[in-house]
Amino acid sequence: MDSVSGVGVIDKAFMVLNALAQRPHSLATLVQVTDMPRATAHRLLLALEQHGAVRRIDDGQFCLGTTLIGLGYGAQMQYPFVEQARRVARDLRDVIGESVQVYVAELAGRRCVVSLESTHGLRWIVPEGSLLPLSKGSAGRVLAGQKLSAGGWIDSVEEREKGVASVSAPIYDASGDMIAALSVSGPLERLSRTPGKKYGAKLVKAARLLGEDS
Repeated sequence: MDSVSGVGVIDKAFMVLNALAQRPHSLATLVQVTDMPRATAHRLLLALEQHGAVRRIDDGQFCLGTTLIGLGYGAQMQYPFVEQARRVARDLRDVIGESVQVYVAELAGRRCVVSLESTHGLRWIVPEGSLLPLSKGSAGRVLAGQKLSAGGWIDSVEEREKGVASVSAPIYDASGDMIAALSVSGPLERLSRTPGKKYGAKLVKAARLLGEDS
């Protein structure tokens, strides 16, 4: 793998943690999803287990450890933007009824820091904490700096997942720097093949409101 930080062992440890954030893994499946040598993955799992960042469940698989609960709580307390974003996202979700997410850019992709489920029975769920690519999906392309529509949004249809559409808008701070992306996503049958036309205006308005509060 290419080093992101320049410190290979840190990069590999976070690759393991990001994989476990998606679901528990056995050593064998973790080796498959990370493409690491078996001995390397095993050594990292044991070391992370000693720090409480990884634990084993009843079937012997590895999952995230309880140490990360405290770290996650501390991260949220030191990042007040998340709670501001949650309030605005909840208001938007309650108005349109569709799933709403907030993403921030990381070197390895985009991190979902807020995710609110649709009020409909058929819904598209992005777990909070998920790390997704910048190269696919409307939020990824917003954070990657791609050109916005005249209305100030980017939409996508079945770009990352079949049957799913989304529209996203940038969130700017008082200095005019992009700090996050606000996104609406859901089944294609409800969002249609032009989700920007359907929800773009409300989305951009909510993103501007959040930027003013940040």
